[in-house]
Amino acid sequence: MHTLFISDLHLSHQTPIIAKNFLTLLSQQREKLDALYILGDLFEYWLGDDGITPLHQPILESIKYVSNSGVPVYFIRGNRDFLISAEFAKQAACEILEEPVVIDLYGNPTLIMHGDLLCSDDHAYMQFREQVRNPQWQAHFLSLNMEQRIEMAKQARDVSKSATKEITMDIMDANQLTVEKYMREFDVTTLIHGHTHRPDIHHFKLNNCAMKRVVLGDWGDEPSYLMVSEAESTLVDPRYKA
Repeated sequence: MHTLFISDLHLSHQTPIIAKNFLTLLSQQREKLDALYILGDLFEYWLGDDGITPLHQPILESIKYVSNSGVPVYFIRGNRDFLISAEFAKQAACEILEEPVVIDLYGNPTLIMHGDLLCSDDHAYMQFREQVRNPQWQAHFLSLNMEQRIEMAKQARDVSKSATKEITMDIMDANQLTVEKYMREFDVTTLIHGHTHRPDIHHFKLNNCAMKRVVLGDWGDEPSYLMVSEAESTLVDPRYKA
């Protein structure tokens, strides 16, 4: 038995192979799981729980099937699906966790996050994040009709794509000092997150203690996930070389 961590599937109408791989993974793993953690950006975008479409239903039903089989399922919002709320949680039968959060992973206190909070060098994104996570901004956005929300989301993606061309990949990666700050604050030696699309396992020392940061990968033609049991931890991603 093991615990499964995934993130950054970015499901949309344009990614049927990813949806298929996700459903297959859940089917294959369901009876082997102690828990499932989805660390954000399950969807390419989420415009509100009132915008659930037929695209979403097989995904929600498969997650619910896992949960109903006795496996607890936890979800952390990402930078693409930060508007996921109670109706999603109800239909998927999962629990939404507010990040950052420490979990007991087979006796090892472990910090889990989506990961965008770690990218503190990307000042423009951090300002944008603060804006869209504001409850007043969200209430205004959700008061708009769906056509207006789609247009706003499109404009935001266009701005993001333009801005991304002007900054280096390092700026969009996790800042090591920020990583250390969170790990000190929450008194952990293990951190698991996604967001950066750079699957890897980083080992370093902090205050003479051995620390580990596991970065989940984004999904392409093949899935990316972390399996943790009492005995071992395995990062499965075609780009990761142990």
